[in-house]
Amino acid sequence: MSNGFLRFKSFKLSTKSNTINRWLSTGFEEHQLTSVQCGALLQSFMSTKSVGRGKRLHAYTITSGLLFNNTYLCTKLAAMYASFGEMVDAGLIFDRIVLKSSFLWNVMIRGYANSGLPEDALVLFGEMICFGQKADNFTYPFVLKACGDLLMVRLGREVHCQIVVRGFAHDLYVANSLLAMYLKFGEVWVSRQLFDKMSVRDLTSWNTVISGYAQNGYFDEAISVFRVMEQARVGQDSVTFLSLVAACANLSDLELARQVHGRIVGESLEYDAFVRNSLIDMYCKCGFLVGAVKLFEGIVDKDVVSWNSIIAGCVRNGEPVRSFTLFRRMRAEMDEVDQATLTSLISACNQLTALQCARCIHAYIIEIGFGFDITLGSSIVDMYAKCGSVEFARQVFDEIPTRNLFSWSAIIAGYGLHGRGKDSLSLFGQMKHSGIKPDGVTCVSVLAACSHAGLVDEGREIFEKMSSEYSVVPQMEHYICFVDLLGRAGRLEEAYDFIERMKMEPSIDVWASLLSASRTHNNMHLAEAIADKIFHLKPKGTGVYVALSNIYASARRWKDAEVVRAILRQRKLKKPPGYSFVELNRTVHWFLVGDRSHPQSEEIYAKLADLRIHMKEAGYKPDTSSVFYDVEDDVKEKMLECHSERLAIAFVLINTRP
Repeated sequence: MSNGFLRFKSFKLSTKSNTINRWLSTGFEEHQLTSVQCGALLQSFMSTKSVGRGKRLHAYTITSGLLFNNTYLCTKLAAMYASFGEMVDAGLIFDRIVLKSSFLWNVMIRGYANSGLPEDALVLFGEMICFGQKADNFTYPFVLKACGDLLMVRLGREVHCQIVVRGFAHDLYVANSLLAMYLKFGEVWVSRQLFDKMSVRDLTSWNTVISGYAQNGYFDEAISVFRVMEQARVGQDSVTFLSLVAACANLSDLELARQVHGRIVGESLEYDAFVRNSLIDMYCKCGFLVGAVKLFEGIVDKDVVSWNSIIAGCVRNGEPVRSFTLFRRMRAEMDEVDQATLTSLISACNQLTALQCARCIHAYIIEIGFGFDITLGSSIVDMYAKCGSVEFARQVFDEIPTRNLFSWSAIIAGYGLHGRGKDSLSLFGQMKHSGIKPDGVTCVSVLAACSHAGLVDEGREIFEKMSSEYSVVPQMEHYICFVDLLGRAGRLEEAYDFIERMKMEPSIDVWASLLSASRTHNNMHLAEAIADKIFHLKPKGTGVYVALSNIYASARRWKDAEVVRAILRQRKLKKPPGYSFVELNRTVHWFLVGDRSHPQSEEIYAKLADLRIHMKEAGYKPDTSSVFYDVEDDVKEKMLECHSERLAIAFVLINTRP
């Protein structure tokens, strides 16, 4: 009997489908359709997202007279337009319906919430309550979504109270929406408490909490919840792994990243376009560019996100030349280039500091129609300043039609980078006069400009006005800038006292700034004291350890210098080699210390030998104080002779006119 019923039901569905197909193939305008038949067609169009056919049927219902005073068809039409995201048309039909059902209210609230119109969704929800219509488990999820999108914490909590009072708190769909709303508010622990109290959880529940942790910066907690999810034997999908990949990327944990990648392969999700592009980005952020490139090259149907991920990854990992090589391949294989691509190329130019390269990128941006984009315009201003031409930077800045805070910050920082602190201060004044209030980034830019130009009093005035006039609470980067300002001006004791009086615990970078200034001004007593202080803070990067070693070596504390180097070896930390580069005839030439890989290497060293003779004849005596090794002076001199800067200068001398 059961099998017979199923066969009968299957026959009915098949017959209904065939009938709909016949209407569509011959044109429903040729048939005398009933309201029920039109409703079936509208439902079919909603399922297949057939916007054009839906509008044709709407026209048919008007011309045939079927729509007149037909609440059933009007409701179906409103639902169709809402599902297409065409809320203006849905709203017009909705307003004509006198007797609005709970289904219709829910359809409209859902449509507004899913179409990026959360305010309209909440207004309609208020009208629904005023009309005496009770909300149900299909209403609340989209009301909660709207509250979350608008960050309306108070209203969200009030709706939560309604849900508890009306007994919908244990509905799985509603509970998942509550989790998502509180995570949007940043109230991670409230969301976790709700999650822990849920008697029934589905995949969406787990994914919501894991992604919420990752999006709010709680990456370790996201991994922890995933491990609990595994213990509960809940299956994972691409959404789960996208959140995990983001967590690994932000933690820069390569070992964990490899484990997650292995799980993705085990679940056969490595061919999902979103997942594989995220994996490329993850490996780049973990510093494993080789793995990222291998993944990228294995993709047959590369999309623009794939290209952007690997290009940005090369820039992030200090390989700007490789990023341009990939960009040329990208242009050869596809036409699509977006703002993310161009932003990465600008960052690559910033690393190369090659002016000709910057001009080429700027010309290309104008050529493809992005020339008037404010964000890109601000980035181009910054690019030209970093590539050595503040004049070009100013020209681009003056051509930006509507300047925002980023534009002003870029040009202020640009002038500061070139030591033109007074110009930076003048622009800072113009920005305030134009009605734009400086933020923390702008304050960093102008403080740095004052530091490079030695404008101590002006920098002090800006620092003191940050809280009172600009409503900017000084952060660590502002303290670093101000310490650098005092240090460069030789006010070392004042800088030391300032650090001691800081309202927050000074970071290693604050002390490192003063350490650098102490070395510059030959105050070795203070430098040694700061070095000892930094050493006990156990810094993580190589830069501070190298500076510490150099300080101890300058003070001839060779044993302490060796202890620092031993720590570097023990922690497997390696200082990236210093290099010098020059741009000549539209080509960038790179040189390392003692480099002999350049095609003109023999000529370069011959030029250096010739220069050395002339320099000694002129009375030059090498300053070996910058060689921080316990070796004889003649060995130190030889170490200086093949410095990367000397190689670069010799190369330019033999390839340019006198």
